Amino acid sequence: MQAIHQLVAGYVHGDAISNEARALRALFRSWGHRSDIYCEARRIPSELRGDAKDLAGGMGDFAPEDVALLHLSIGSDVNDLFRRLKCKKAIIYHNITPPSYFRIFQEQTAAALQRGLEQVRALKDEAEVVMAVSKFNAGELRAMGYRDVRVLPLVIDFSRLRGAPDRAMLRKWRDGLFNVLFVGRCAPNKRLEDLLAAFWHFQNGVRRDSRLLLVGSYAGMEGYHAMLLSQAKELRLRHLETPGAVLQSQLVAAYEAADVFLCLSEHEGFCIPLLEAMVHHVPVVAFDAGAVAETMDGAGVLVREKNYPLIAETLGRIASDEPLRKAIVAGQDARLGRYEALDLEEDLRRFLAPLLA
Repeated sequence: MQAIHQLVAGYVHGDAISNEARALRALFRSWGHRSDIYCEARRIPSELRGDAKDLAGGMGDFAPEDVALLHLSIGSDVNDLFRRLKCKKAIIYHNITPPSYFRIFQEQTAAALQRGLEQVRALKDEAEVVMAVSKFNAGELRAMGYRDVRVLPLVIDFSRLRGAPDRAMLRKWRDGLFNVLFVGRCAPNKRLEDLLAAFWHFQNGVRRDSRLLLVGSYAGMEGYHAMLLSQAKELRLRHLETPGAVLQSQLVAAYEAADVFLCLSEHEGFCIPLLEAMVHHVPVVAFDAGAVAETMDGAGVLVREKNYPLIAETLGRIASDEPLRKAIVAGQDARLGRYEALDLEEDLRRFLAPLLA
């Protein structure tokens, strides 16, 4: 039986690539293939070691007729081991954040990203099938010399997003304050300092009864997180919460409690939280950078300059103008419907067809 095995740089709870790898593994198994997920052992937390395998110790698991599918997102030993495999090969490119964003706060991450960019260039003739999760990402690959890049948007398990919320967290955040939400890693390219600045204008000039919720892990980014907390203190922001990484039910509670979703990130290869907010009918306001406009696909409110007072007024208009809010949500519902109507399974099968027995 032919196997389709996946390779990831890290395998954790709540990570977009890990979530997609699980969804694809289920698909490949439903097609009748053996399928496992491989990673560096040190990048698999103890509670997930039964769900993913160490690639360095599993190189012999790949027969010549098998398919190795590499999720390419950062510098990793996995990328080098992928080149050594003697089997059929495919790549899904998730984008690599420019290292310059991290050099001030986390040189180790900047070095990993720089290594990743070098590995992407070195892999351009290594795989028979190359896919990218957005047109934006595909353009990056073509600029690096890749040919015949196919676009395969992220395979997302929306049922997880529609699960039950954590009731205690929902009660906590549904306390009458107006909730401005951002979901994503605490990382410099996300420009959380810009969120703080925009929220200052919103809280002090539009809605004093407001809260800013920044949900996402800051592991490894403690210096950047500390800088944000210092900035918030200087701005005298009230009702700022940074719960860090949360359980799925707590994430659902955050979306259920949110009144608006605000994203001012400067580099995104896809940005799943935009769609997650749409699942929960939360109006989205986002800065036009990277693949953001592509993911929003005409829905929500796209801003093209970081005019903080204007962004604050936009949030206030959404808060006070119910017909406008309903129109934004209706547009987002239509966009989400278009996304869920995509036959990504069939597209993936068609793209991988040259490799499948």
